[in-house]
Amino acid sequence: MSLPKLDQVPVFSTTAKRQWQSFALLALTALLCLPWLDIELANTEPGLELRAMLAGLLAAEFLIDGLWSALAHTVAFALQAVTIAALLGFVLAHCYRLPGVAPLLALLRSVHELFWALIILQICGLSALTGLLALAIPYSATFARVYAEIFEETSTTAYDSLSGSHLSRFIFSTLVQAWPHLCSYFRYRLECALRASVVLGFVGLPTLGFLLESYVKMGQYPEVMAILMMIVALVLTIKWWAKPILFWPLLLLSFIYLPPVPAIDFQMSLLLQLMQDTVPASIAAGRWDQFGDWLLMMWQQQIAQGLAYTLVLSQLALLLSMLIALAAFPLISRAFMRSGPLRIPGHFILVVLRSLPEMLLAFLGLIFFGPSLLPGILAIGLHNGAILAHLLGRYSNEITLRVDVQEGGMRAWPGRYCYEFLPRIYGQFLAFTLYRWEVMLRETAILGMIGIPTLGFYIDSAFEEFRFDRAMLLIVVSALLNIIAEYLARRLRRGLRQNTSTRLVTCC
Repeated sequence: MSLPKLDQVPVFSTTAKRQWQSFALLALTALLCLPWLDIELANTEPGLELRAMLAGLLAAEFLIDGLWSALAHTVAFALQAVTIAALLGFVLAHCYRLPGVAPLLALLRSVHELFWALIILQICGLSALTGLLALAIPYSATFARVYAEIFEETSTTAYDSLSGSHLSRFIFSTLVQAWPHLCSYFRYRLECALRASVVLGFVGLPTLGFLLESYVKMGQYPEVMAILMMIVALVLTIKWWAKPILFWPLLLLSFIYLPPVPAIDFQMSLLLQLMQDTVPASIAAGRWDQFGDWLLMMWQQQIAQGLAYTLVLSQLALLLSMLIALAAFPLISRAFMRSGPLRIPGHFILVVLRSLPEMLLAFLGLIFFGPSLLPGILAIGLHNGAILAHLLGRYSNEITLRVDVQEGGMRAWPGRYCYEFLPRIYGQFLAFTLYRWEVMLRETAILGMIGIPTLGFYIDSAFEEFRFDRAMLLIVVSALLNIIAEYLARRLRRGLRQNTSTRLVTCC
């Protein structure tokens, strides 16, 4: 048998080249951010705080005033928001491809839940309705996008074979096939809503995050560790208490316990006044020449610096999360940890890291290291690295090993990892990473609300000073940044020829 000539052997396929080019692009952008990296440790003895927290872990104090009320608020916000958002998203998914719908929904979901909370607070006050709307508005847009993709990826063979109205054909064909994926994504989004509900405490809503912030500032670590354990347990047990037999009674109880009503009497004048205050004074007065000076001032003093820190932090955190994912996914892969007991520690570590919101981890990091970019990089990198490792571990379990590997031809970890698994999961790894990149940019922006100088720092300051025109401009800048990132990530995923939507639904 004649062998092919050397120049006829494809060293890299087109898809493989695109994969490595995408990785090189992400790594290069992260390396270019290094000159602006600020990791100076203001706290020169972080070990003291760590020992105090470990001591608090051993003496966790669950007898905390308001703990069960905060837990009820956290769960109620998540249940109500996800249910309403799923219903709205299901309806919007059917008109997602209509002109103007997709851009509008992209704008809604590009604004972080905490920014929505800051806006709604001005109208509804610290109320259950504020928490519900802050989560439901961006989540409904996200549900619409994902559900539309699920419907598009569902086979149309059964739909075409049926007769009758579109509604009846859709219910008895497309909906039946897509239902498991819809439910799976609903459960995943509920987990996200629980984390977001915790973080709502940082704007004053009485969730677990509000209690945690208070006790961390007072240095009462037994109470801090008890609250952290409560958050992790809440996420760990979601697969049991989110079953239909318990979910619907809990949802009904949440509306009875925490009806979504505003804390103040809603008045249209408040909404109109807020809308008026978001318009720059120069535009309201018709002085367009002064509006240009105002924009230049905002760019020089806030936007440019906030954007720079947001991009630097997010890109370095992205690189860290990629390295963590590639190093940690074997901990939960059956090909590397063959017995179940060996995979339990890896699963536990990844679940804990992905259960704690990035903002919560960054807040704790500020206690250890002081104000710098390091707590934000570690928080976003660890959280998203754990999610990516979980996805890769689940994906690697679906791979059928080659015969020589099954027969023991590649027993050593390095050989099995480098030559069997990494080449086969690499494309999907990049696709997962690009999907998380969109999320990481949104999360990076809000870290400013705890003192890290990203865009959220200036947005929070503008709300505190009642400068709503500045706040709205900065929120629009943050939204545009997220929209651009979503567009670039989608283009890169198409170039990789990898589809993440359905797999994320089934694996997250």
